[in-house]
Amino acid sequence: MKNKIVKISPAVSLSNDLPFALIAGPCVIESRKHTLALAAKLKQISAEFKIPFIFKASYDKANRSSGSSYRGPGIKEGLKILEEVKKTLKVPILTDVHTEEQAFQSAQIVDIIQVPAFLSRQTDLIKACAHTGKPINIKKGQFLAPEDIFNAVKKAEFFGSDKITLTERGATFGYHNLVVDFRGIEIMKRSGCPVIFDATHSVQLPGGAGSKSSGNREFVLPLCKAAAAVGVAALFLEVHENPDKALSDGANSVDLKYLKQILAQAKAIDKAVK
Repeated sequence: MKNKIVKISPAVSLSNDLPFALIAGPCVIESRKHTLALAAKLKQISAEFKIPFIFKASYDKANRSSGSSYRGPGIKEGLKILEEVKKTLKVPILTDVHTEEQAFQSAQIVDIIQVPAFLSRQTDLIKACAHTGKPINIKKGQFLAPEDIFNAVKKAEFFGSDKITLTERGATFGYHNLVVDFRGIEIMKRSGCPVIFDATHSVQLPGGAGSKSSGNREFVLPLCKAAAAVGVAALFLEVHENPDKALSDGANSVDLKYLKQILAQAKAIDKAVK
């Protein structure tokens, strides 16, 4: 099937045939000041490498392992902060939604709405996202075979969306572990949709630290290089200037100081492949 081009903003389009874009930001909005500062640094680094950039951050992490874990500022304050990032830095925004109501609220601000992996089979959520008219990024559930995500694509198309991207983020492999089968990226490309590789969630160890998830961030670089060699529309990275102090997903987040190294190597491979 011919690879589709999904336009996210006037400056950013995603396609398996185009040079990869970068989708990056913290796992969760920690504060207005932190979010704006990190977004500015990510934009600067992306511009240095001439890589199209989409900022991502969550206003609510609805599936934390512990009820006492930090979830974020909530949708009202979170969208306000994301809107400020968008207007101040002139960058497109991605955030995830968990309910139909959140989809319509978020669509007023963000440029691409994300269906979380755990919710990739939720028909009503996909329907609501499609009805917003915004591009939709559907993360493949850790429990799905690559070809199973075609059903989610068909749902989104049935409800009127023609702007769909898919994200690989690892598959459950026993307890507390995920693996990436790079054949899956090629299989997902058969949909024609741009396929994104989420390297940081792919090195997550779900529930690996008891009351929270753990991770192996040292494997982000080799996985990014492998994904670039297969050919992807974008790399999805959770980035933090001090991952050990991050309020969510620090164990699998990229340290900001290593981002240039990752992008330089991935871009060289991407250029050779495409």
